[in-house]
Formats: sequence, structure tokens, C-alpha cells
Amino acid sequence: MTFNHIHIDLARSLGSIDRNIFGGFAEHLGRCIYGGIYEPGSSLADENGFRTDVLEALRKLNMPIIRYPGGNFVSGYRWMDGIGQPEERKPRTDLAWGAIEPNTFGTNEFITFCRQLGSEPYLVVNCGDGDMREAHDWVEYCNGTSDTYLVRLRRKHGFEAPHNVKYWGVGNEVDGPWQIGFKTAREYARTATEFGKIMKWADPNIQLVASAVSLWEGNFVERAQLLIEQAGNLIDYMALHWYVGNAKDDFAAYMTVSELIEERLASYEGLIRALRLDNAITRPIHLAVDEWNVWYRANNELNRLEEIYNLEDALVVAMHLNAFIRHASTVRMANIAQIVNVIAPIFTRPDGLFLQTIFYPLELYSRTCGDIALDIGWGGDTFSGGNRSGVRTLDVAATYHAQRREISLYIVNRHRSEAQETTIRLMDGAFRGPGQFSIINGPDIKAENTFEQPHQVVTRTEQMNMDGKECTIVFEPHSITALVCKVQ
Repeated sequence: MTFNHIHIDLARSLGSIDRNIFGGFAEHLGRCIYGGIYEPGSSLADENGFRTDVLEALRKLNMPIIRYPGGNFVSGYRWMDGIGQPEERKPRTDLAWGAIEPNTFGTNEFITFCRQLGSEPYLVVNCGDGDMREAHDWVEYCNGTSDTYLVRLRRKHGFEAPHNVKYWGVGNEVDGPWQIGFKTAREYARTATEFGKIMKWADPNIQLVASAVSLWEGNFVERAQLLIEQAGNLIDYMALHWYVGNAKDDFAAYMTVSELIEERLASYEGLIRALRLDNAITRPIHLAVDEWNVWYRANNELNRLEEIYNLEDALVVAMHLNAFIRHASTVRMANIAQIVNVIAPIFTRPDGLFLQTIFYPLELYSRTCGDIALDIGWGGDTFSGGNRSGVRTLDVAATYHAQRREISLYIVNRHRSEAQETTIRLMDGAFRGPGQFSIINGPDIKAENTFEQPHQVVTRTEQMNMDGKECTIVFEPHSITALVCKVQ
């Protein structure tokens, strides 16, 4: 057993936490929409065709925002194909994923779905083979109030009041050669400027998300520079995408992915800060990590990206959430990809579903996270993995809920076999009353949840008396722990 320490100072704030970091993403891909979210005719579907068991599971995640309809799919999507009477809609070939898209689920179905969940819809426009007038018209259809053709059309479709969609993305992964309508840095800077301008003419109150980086081996510095120089007074977020995995089956190397996340977030924060200063932009430009997850096993041809997750994947998901908390001042949105079946925390079949291992850290953090991110100190045992050395065995983040005077401390023990004894010290004030421990763990790092064994990896809750300024806790091997305790 190894000794570690965590120091918490309530005066050291990293900024407020935007709950949009617990967002999700739904794309027309595989069984995410059809057979996942939406399955009319199923005994499990409600009057809108939504799977009620999926709705119930998603409500537990309390996602404040959901991104739609893509993803690569959106770069060939015609939004007007997905409105009106379902029987009159036009099936299309989906050029991104090679499927036939029936368009029976579209804008109004998605927004109705979000409203049932209490989530904000976040729509991404087609700037692949689409044009700026199409993007403008989608904003007007959703948010317009004047007596125009598009507003009349929305009303004809049964929605008298505007949808008031606040968040809009200008394209998806435009820096990737795989994308329909791939654009050079210069081309996308012009596209984002002109699309953004006309979209804000339709509704000046919308928040625009620019597609910044998905190809990290590309020239993302030039892309950021041209984008902020040309569209810096229009865009509100820069979108970052990444997926990680353990293709080499090297647990130690996999556990160092936290360092890659830190490098990407810190470098992009600095880049935006420098470019705002250089271009005299006083308004904030935030980060939106609006596609992220573990994804390395599944592919589209064999199993429609239906990744089955294990405990080590859940640890990596928790490390992402810790990083978003530690970078709360700049990361103001994050959307796990995706929400059902396709690289997702929820997995369905016609008669039911099970919750994947990665569901549990998402649920735990969303439920217990405070409203202020704390700048805590921690140290102790370290390990090496891949090309990294001196990585702290514990990955730690903390939040404070000011109204409840409550600390939430999140600890990922990345050691495969050893518990980590840890002293937690409050620098000012004292812990008051019992602390509640929520622990996510399983029999080993390869443990998976399945229909046959749905509870291999779950969350369990314990209590411990924590009165005073200091306590010592032992964190289990390969575990995620959330400690919630009041302070005085």
C-alpha cells in the first residue's frame, strides 16, 4: 500500500463549472437513432416513438445538452428532408456511412426528444456539401418569429412557438480529409465567417461553435489563427474532437492518456488566449470538446461502431471528466459520443437494455458535481507507461457547491493491483459529518457489463465519519471514487 496526499483549499478556485460539460451526442449512424432513441412500433416506445427505457436511462445521466445530427453524417445532410409528414419524407443515401437514411427522425423529433429529457438541443449545420442559405433557413425555421414561409412551415408542422435552439455548430471535422467537403484552414475560416454571419442574421442570440481540430496531426495552429482572425467576433466556441483507446492492450500506457488530454487542452487554451490578445477580441471564446470517448475496437462494417466497454475504459472516461473540471474556466461544453448503442454508455436490443461500464462515471459526476472547480494539490506514488514517466497514480479533481457548502472530490486510482492510502487535508475550515463515498469498480480491469451479466461494474455507496480537518482513506485498485462531504 502506498501513501498519497490531497490538499484542498476552498479559496483556490479555477472558475465556475458549466454543466454543459456533461453533454451528449446523437448521430444518424448505426443504431443510435433507429433502434436506439427511436423505435416506433416497439412495445417499449411512447406515443412519439421514443424508447421509454432509453429515456429513463438518459434521465439518470442528466445531460444538459445533446448535439445532433452529426458527426460525419451532417456533411451530406439536408435538414428539410427530415421535416413534415413522415410518409412524405425523402429517403436518401447517407454518403458518410453508406446507409439508407429514411429521414423519419428529424429536427422536430430531435427537439421533442430533448425537451422530454430537459436537455438543450445543439444543432450542427451542413457546411460540407451544404450552403450558407440552407444553414440560415434552418435557424429561421427553428427560431424565427416573423410571418415568413419557414416560420409558417414550422407552425404547419405543429410547433407554433419557436424552438429557440441556442447552440449551432458550423460544420463537423472540416479539417479531416475523410469529411464530405473537407476544407483547408483558409477555406474554413471564410466558411465559418460567412455561415456565422448569415446564421446570426436569422437569430443574433445564437451561440456558434466552430469546427477547430479533429486531426491532431494537422496544422491546427494555422487553423486556429485564421479562424479567430476572420471569425473571432462571431464564434463563441472552438470545437475539439478526439477518441482514445488501448489497441496495444497496455494498461499502464492507457492510463497515461490523462497527460495527452492535459496537453491538448492547455495548448489550445494558450493558443486562443494569445490570438484573442493579438486580435483585440475582448469577448470570450470557449472550448467545446463536442466529440470525445473511448473508441478503438468497433468499426462500421462489422458491428456499426457498437463498442463494448470494460472497467479500464470507465477509468479513462472518469479521467476525461476530471480534466474538464480542472479546465473549467475554458471548457464550457463537452459531448460524449454517442449516447445509445454507437460507442455509447447505453446498449439496447428490442426487449431491453443494459448500462455499459462507462455509464457509471458519467452518472456519478453529473449527479454530484458542484458549481465551482477547485485548484487542489495532490501528490504521492507515480508510475510510467508508454513514453510517459512520473505520472501520478491518482488522478484527482474537486468541486465545491457554495450553497450547500459541500465538497465533491473525484479520485481515479490507476494502479492495477495496489490500493492507495491517501491523507485528505482541508486547508481552511473542517469537514462536517459523514462523507458519502460512491465507488465504481469491478472484479478486474477487463470486466464488462453485458445482457447476461449487467452488474459486473456498477456504483456502490458507503459512508465514513469525516469530522475534522484531515482524514485518511484507502482507494481500491482500478477504481473511481467520488467523495461528497459538507464543510464548515
